[in-house]
Amino acid sequence: MLENVEVPEGMNKEVLEHLMYPHNYGKLENPSAVGVAVDNVTGEYVIMYLELNKEQITDVRFATNGCQDTVVVGSMFTDMILTQKTSYAQKAVEKIYEKLGSSMSEKQRVCADMVFTAFMAALKNYENLQNGKTEEAHILNMKESCETKEQENE
Repeated sequence: MLENVEVPEGMNKEVLEHLMYPHNYGKLENPSAVGVAVDNVTGEYVIMYLELNKEQITDVRFATNGCQDTVVVGSMFTDMILTQKTSYAQKAVEKIYEKLGSSMSEKQRVCADMVFTAFMAALKNYENLQNGKTEEAHILNMKESCETKEQENE
C-alpha cells in the first residue's frame, strides 16, 4: 500500500505501514481468552482477544485507547503471532524489540510492554477458564506508566 510513499528518515517502512493501516484492530467475537493491561496513571489500556485451539492461536485482535506507538506494536505483534503457538508468541516479544530498534524511547518501551502484558493477561485468562474459574477477562495493572518524567516536565 505504501509503494510510492517516501518514508521519513529514520522510520522503518513496516512501522509506517502498521501506523497508517493497523492490522487485527478491533474486537473478536466469542474469543477463547481476553486480557487487559491498564496504566492506572494515564487511564490507557490494551485489550487482547485470542481465539485458541489448545496452544494454537487461530485468531487475534487488539483494541486500545493508547497512543500511536501502542497501535503500531499491537498491529506488528498480532501479525507475528497469528497462526502460531503460544510458546512462539512469548518469544515474539524479543523480535518486536529487535524490529523497533534500540532507538525506542522509554515511553515507547512502556507502550510496547502494555501490548505484551495484555497478551500475557489473555493467556492467564485462558488458563483460568480451562481450570473452571469464571472471569470475563484477566486484568493486569502496569508497573510503569506511559507518562514519563520527560512529559511531566513539559
